[in-house]
Amino acid sequence: MNQQRFARPSRGIVLMAAAMLVVPFMDALAKLLTSRYPVLQLVWARFFFHFLLVLPVVLWRHGGAVLTVPRPALQIGRGLYLLAATCCFFGAIKYIPLADAIAIIFFDAVIVIVLSALFLREQVPAGRWIAALLGFAAVLVIIRPGFSEFHWASLLALAAALFFSLYFLSTRQLSGNTPPLVTLAWQSAGGFVLMSVVLPLFWVTPTLVDLALMLMLGATGAAGHLLLIRAFKYAEASLLAPFLYLEIIMQVVLGYLLFGDLPDSWAWAGITLIIAVGVYLSRDSRARDG
Repeated sequence: MNQQRFARPSRGIVLMAAAMLVVPFMDALAKLLTSRYPVLQLVWARFFFHFLLVLPVVLWRHGGAVLTVPRPALQIGRGLYLLAATCCFFGAIKYIPLADAIAIIFFDAVIVIVLSALFLREQVPAGRWIAALLGFAAVLVIIRPGFSEFHWASLLALAAALFFSLYFLSTRQLSGNTPPLVTLAWQSAGGFVLMSVVLPLFWVTPTLVDLALMLMLGATGAAGHLLLIRAFKYAEASLLAPFLYLEIIMQVVLGYLLFGDLPDSWAWAGITLIIAVGVYLSRDSRARDG
């Protein structure tokens, strides 16, 4: 059955790689703009332009079905988890390097294991618990609490990882109930509406150039998510998971080219350990599924 469903895994890999090379540009634009605009205004731009660009495509493909979805409360909650994660992450990258922040975000794979055991009552093998402990150690290596290199913004990145975990789990609960493009529209709608309500409290009028950059912020976010959705159509999640770490590589490149940031030796050690844990978890999942 899986072989028939995922008949073109190479296409899925290409789409996943493309997504991981596109999404870091959204984060880099956000970091670039945080020196001139409030973080919450950039979060608004990310959701507003995402919604503005995706909605016409969804209406063209699905029409009025976009307004009637099963489990709407969970759909809205899922979008709010993404909103909270984005607020925390954009706040973090204002102060710490892109690569450090995204490496901490990838700790969400470990958090998902813990939450799955606690709230979904899933049986978690011992190997995954060991991987979870190693992932926690890797995060401690990166943020180094109690040392002079520690920056409080690392805790924002860790909070973002938690919210991304909740977003992932809610996505899993909605899997198969709603067309992916409809789900994509709903995940941006809540953030767009909520941030628009409070927007006058922190609005700073952008220049035309910066407004174009904010448009690109939303466009790259939407494009990255669409590429991800298409990738999972052609290949299994466990096959695609290791390619997620291309995002860290691109974050390092953009961080260096745009901001002169490079991870130090401790951060590299933590990043390497997190990647190793993620690859192990994806291979373990693939072995158990097939």
